[in-house]
Amino acid sequence: MSYDQIMMAFGMPGTWELIVIAAVGLLIFGNRLPEVGKGLGRGIVEFKKGLRGINDEIEEATKKSEEDRPSS
Repeated sequence: MSYDQIMMAFGMPGTWELIVIAAVGLLIFGNRLPEVGKGLGRGIVEFKKGLRGINDEIEEATKKSEEDRPSS
C-alpha cells in the first residue's frame, strides 16, 4: 500500500495536494514567509507559557488546599 493510499483512507491530502497547497502558500505569502514563521513561533511560545502558568496555578491551589485541610 502506498503513502497516498494510506492517507486517502484517513481523508488526508495526498502528495500532489500537499505540493499544490505549498505552492499556493508561497504565492500568497512570498517574501513575508519569514515574518509569518516568526509570528507563528512566538504564538506557540506564548501558548506554552500560558499552559505552564495554568499548571503552576493548579499546583499552588493543590498545595494550599492540602495545607488548609486539618490533619487527622
